[in-house]
Amino acid sequence: MSAKWRRTKRHSERFDVFKALNKAKDKNTAKFRTKTSKIKRQSHPYKYRTSRIYGERRLREPEPLIDVFEEKNEIIVITEFAGFKRENLRIRLKDQRLTLSAETLNRKYHKSLNLPKRVIPSKICTAYKNGVLEIRLKKAIEERAIDKVAG
Repeated sequence: MSAKWRRTKRHSERFDVFKALNKAKDKNTAKFRTKTSKIKRQSHPYKYRTSRIYGERRLREPEPLIDVFEEKNEIIVITEFAGFKRENLRIRLKDQRLTLSAETLNRKYHKSLNLPKRVIPSKICTAYKNGVLEIRLKKAIEERAIDKVAG
């Protein structure tokens, strides 16, 4: 028995409504009945649904990509700000927290990052070209406590 033969046999044994109706007509009997379901249907099935207005639906734009690289003397943050002008970008830096924000008439973006090391806020260098913002931050010199015994 091949699988194809079994499938066709199974298919042929299924109930066929049209064959049953034809048999009932041939016998000239009216004994063919369908079962009615006992499930109570709601009188107003769409009563509590909220209406959708497709004209007001907005597609959500993907969030800009951000990469943070740590080198020996500096931290480099590269972000994607496609569609924003240089004048609309704001960069705030405080301790180890970098805040990036951009705003136009119809779009807003705000992101706050924790930097891996402390940086010097006055030694910031930025470059914006083709929608890509590159921020170079100089690392602060870590003050290490020296434990020596005087004597």
